[in-house]
Amino acid sequence: MVSSLIGAVELGLIYAIMALGVYITFRILDFPDLTVDGSFATGGAIAAVMISHGYSPWLVSLLAFAGGLAAGACTGLLHTKGKINGLLSGILMMIALYSINMRILDKPNVSVYGEDTVFTSISPLVLMPFVVIAIKLLLDLFLHTDLGLSLRATGDNARMIRSFGANTDNTTILGISISNGLVALSGALIAQQSGFADITMGVGMIVIGLASVIIGEAIFGAGSVFRATFAVLLGSIVYRIVVALALRVEWMEASDLKLITAVIVIIALVFPSVQRSIKQKSAARRRSAELATLASKKSIGGDY
Repeated sequence: MVSSLIGAVELGLIYAIMALGVYITFRILDFPDLTVDGSFATGGAIAAVMISHGYSPWLVSLLAFAGGLAAGACTGLLHTKGKINGLLSGILMMIALYSINMRILDKPNVSVYGEDTVFTSISPLVLMPFVVIAIKLLLDLFLHTDLGLSLRATGDNARMIRSFGANTDNTTILGISISNGLVALSGALIAQQSGFADITMGVGMIVIGLASVIIGEAIFGAGSVFRATFAVLLGSIVYRIVVALALRVEWMEASDLKLITAVIVIIALVFPSVQRSIKQKSAARRRSAELATLASKKSIGGDY
């Protein structure tokens, strides 16, 4: 049990980088980006192939980030310059990346067992908190710059920010690029942690990212940017712990992982609405009781 929980925390920390990327498009830009499923595998493919050829794992991770930036930029260009629907742009790029990733790997999977990775000399549980916190703080700082504020305003009200002379096309492309860069970096780290990259490793990543974002916001709230990004990190860890515990149930199998993910997301989405509905009904009952008490007092006063 303890070892599985430790493994869940390790995975949660690595996937937290991907969740931050999903947070940028899902919450800040309000953009339904399905490129994530492809760019995650792109990062893993770049890392596995280059590490197997003897390149530095840190350099490889940066190049994977650059690969994700390029994939995100293509999606952004399809949407802003090609005038293609945002959802369709992501789907088209995700499909294209499948073939690109197969070209990079040159076969369905590539192993990096026995090769030097960023985790060769230090455990992910020790290294990843520093990496994740550093990325989170850098993202927070960026979102408080003028360019970052323009990015946030683009998601809130694109028409308003255009009236101030900002180019929303550029900010949209930038946001999607950074998002997929982080996703690809997470994919590269997962490939190094698991010891291989697979052509299908990105399937369902958008759902996992959304689950992390939604769970984090539901449990820890999302007021300021600092709090929201911190909630996303914790949400990723909580999600992995919940999955690890669910898989320990006797009648659960590893093949049920996608089902567990879907159920967790549904619960996370429905819970705030149910909670809000209960509060509204409770407030309505209190109001009715107060009105009834007031009416009763007036009736007594009238009798006298």
